[in-house]
Amino acid sequence: GVAFVGGFSYADVLDSAKGWAGAIRFNPQLKKMFDDFYQRTDTFSFGVCNGCQLSTLLGWVPGGFFDFSQPRFIQNDSGRFESRFSTVTILPSPAMMLQGMIGSRLGIWVADGEGKFFSPEEKGLDLILREKLAPIRYIDDQNKITTAYPFNPNGSAVGIAALCDPTGRHLAMMPHPERTFLNWQWAYWPPEWGEQISPWFKMFQNAYQWCLKNATENTEQ
Repeated sequence: GVAFVGGFSYADVLDSAKGWAGAIRFNPQLKKMFDDFYQRTDTFSFGVCNGCQLSTLLGWVPGGFFDFSQPRFIQNDSGRFESRFSTVTILPSPAMMLQGMIGSRLGIWVADGEGKFFSPEEKGLDLILREKLAPIRYIDDQNKITTAYPFNPNGSAVGIAALCDPTGRHLAMMPHPERTFLNWQWAYWPPEWGEQISPWFKMFQNAYQWCLKNATENTEQ
């Protein structure tokens, strides 16, 4: 597996992750390495924040399976960097890392200036929704998917906070589960939960179990 981490690659001077993506896409040898990794059936990827923006610019999510202009993440509607504890829901999808989490409504940290999901073509968004490739959405205090600020911190269409590919092996999300997997990292932790790790830890357990299963199957073959 590969993780594309958050941060500010190339200082984001060309817009978020564009320098990072360009360094890969316009280097033939490096691009081939990435393409070969992506096409293998025994690999997975996880992009967070700046890494999520990279995953879309590379076409890894929602995948190069559809004939439409590549969706991406653009400047927040607020015009500024948003750092807040937002609430999201997890919907049915093929995403391997989110299995067993469907229906969850969880708090999570957001920290981005260009986190607004944008699809240049309406048919692109239609296909993403139809194929269930937008597994994480921002919700309001009534647990409804929302585009209203500040519940939706960036103005993403239909509350989209994450994308996956049809195989479920590649997942990219703007919010930060790696900053929210321990109880003391939460802005609010229900006392009745009483656990040392948060539900977001399940994502990383899923990735581990997936790798373990693949290793076992390959050994048996």
